[in-house]
Amino acid sequence: MWFTGLSGAGKSSVANQVEVQLNQKGIRTYLLDGDNIRHGLCQDLGFSLEDRTENIRRVGQVSKLMADAGTVVLVALISPYRGDRDRVRKSLQEIAAPFFEIHVKASLQTCERRDPKGLYRMARDGKIKNFTGIDDPYEAPISPELTLESDRKTVLDLANETVAWLEGRLHVAP
Repeated sequence: MWFTGLSGAGKSSVANQVEVQLNQKGIRTYLLDGDNIRHGLCQDLGFSLEDRTENIRRVGQVSKLMADAGTVVLVALISPYRGDRDRVRKSLQEIAAPFFEIHVKASLQTCERRDPKGLYRMARDGKIKNFTGIDDPYEAPISPELTLESDRKTVLDLANETVAWLEGRLHVAP
């Protein structure tokens, strides 16, 4: 389950709540969150196009290994480029693992208003370069398996929506 969207859209919050609900159903999960990944596995990478692509490649490979071991992997990353997400999808198809692209959609205005870390302000002030949505593009999914409108719904509502959507796809008991 690949949660993509702008910084502040709610990807991590929704993925965390989905993980809680899936665990309550006895489903083995693991959450790979952008912030945690950047402090460990990808701490040597910056935010250039090349580094972002490598970040997604690494996370995709970890996801593939975990999925192959039977774990439902939830990934919460901005992952701004369609091509990078498509490569992860293709990689998972090699092991017949599903790839569910979930677009956590929020307007730039909403994300800037939420901005818990002050990143948008720093990007607008020129203190952060290559910030997605400001001076670097975000390529929204064209045909995601699921779109979550985080402008209009609570985290719990979005998590409930996601788990309900998954029930038929992963043989999850309601």
